[in-house]
Parts: sequence; C-alpha cells; structure tokens
Amino acid sequence: MSTLIVPAILPATSRELKERLALFAHFPSVARVQIDVVDGRLASPPSWPYTRGGPGEFAALQREGTLLPGSDSTEYEIDLMCLDALEAAGPWLAQGASRLTFHIESAMSAHEGALPAGGLFAAARAKYGGLSPLVSLGLALNVETDLDAAEPYIIEADYVQFMGIAKIGRQGERFDPRAEAQVRSFRTRHPHIDVQVDGGVTLEVAPRLLALGVSHLVVGSAILGAKDPAAALAAFEALESPYGV
Repeated sequence: MSTLIVPAILPATSRELKERLALFAHFPSVARVQIDVVDGRLASPPSWPYTRGGPGEFAALQREGTLLPGSDSTEYEIDLMCLDALEAAGPWLAQGASRLTFHIESAMSAHEGALPAGGLFAAARAKYGGLSPLVSLGLALNVETDLDAAEPYIIEADYVQFMGIAKIGRQGERFDPRAEAQVRSFRTRHPHIDVQVDGGVTLEVAPRLLALGVSHLVVGSAILGAKDPAAALAAFEALESPYGV
C-alpha cells in the first residue's frame, strides 16, 4: 500500500474521531492516518482531547485501549500542535502511534527550557525509554518559518512537514503559495529528507507539490468534506509521484 495520500482527522470529540477512523478503516488503500492534536495555545481552536470534558474522557479511553484501533495494520501519525508536545505525545505512543510530528514553535520553546544535548528529538527518545526504532519523529514548519533558524532542528528529524496554510489547526483553509517556495528551497538543501505537506492540499495543488519532491500529501477537508469521500480519496490516489513511497 502507498502512503502518498495521508488522510487527516481534526476531531472535535472522541465520537468524531471514532467515526472518522471507522470510515478510513473501510478503505483498504489507507495505510496511514494523521490525527491533529491542537491544545488551543500553540494553535486554536482546541481539538479533542483539549476540548471541554475531553481530558477525563481521553484517560478513560486510554484505559480501555480503544483510541487507535488496528495499529498493527495502520500507521497513526499524531500532529502535535501543542506547546508541551513532549508531554502530549506520551498517551498517543502508548496507544500505538508510530509517527509524531513536533512543530517548530514547540521545539524552540522546549529548547528554551534547557533540553539535554541533542535537542527535542533526543529528549523525546530519552523520555519514552529510547522509543522503538519503528517510531518516526518529524518537524513541522510554518509558511513563515525561516529555514536557516530551523536547521538545528531539521537535522534531527526523520521527516519534515510543511504547513500549507497560514493558520494552522484548522481544516478547510486555502492553500498558501508561500509553502511551495519553502519546499523548493528546502529541497535544494536537503534532497534526501522525507517531505510532506499538510493543509490546503487540493487536487489542483497536489501535482505542483509532487513535482517539487513532496513524497506525502496530508489531506483533510478535501476528502472528508467531499460528498463522496471514497471517490475523493481515489482521485488523489490516482496522482503519480516521481518520488514514490
């Protein structure tokens, strides 16, 4: 199965998360799903489990072990739009998440809090018992992020995620063309680092991104907001990437 297209869920409630995961479970081609986790501080509005009543419910679902069904056959990628991303990552790892995306702002904030030598990703591996080698750690960069300032964090990352929208933490936002210039510049510096784009990805935008060397497209509203999500997903999956995954 290809992971060119990664469906994204931004859940307002646990029920919505379960429904979306159940939907994608019926699509055999879906090998990876991204769950957006927004704390209301790094980005807003907050998503579940940071919504009212969510934390207690989240803990209860953790005990039941029902947060991420089928993690043996589906990769779960958690996009941690949280200031305290290191702490927020723990419960998702315990449920079987295999990819964690940290945003540059949380990385810089953590460094200001005197991380050990090696930075955010070394701290994540140390905090969670070394982490399985199967767990990938990525860095998300905003459209306004200066690549020079991000370099110390980029070299630690297994992959880099470029945000395609100016206001992160929301689905349905229009694609910001500045992201294309970012990816183009990044590819000249780092031709071999895995790159994905999240936010504002449509069938019109996707071919341009693939031509720049993007190997994964994270797609939310263009699939979930479609009248026929299965047909929308199929249209994205029909795209061809010269970079293959």
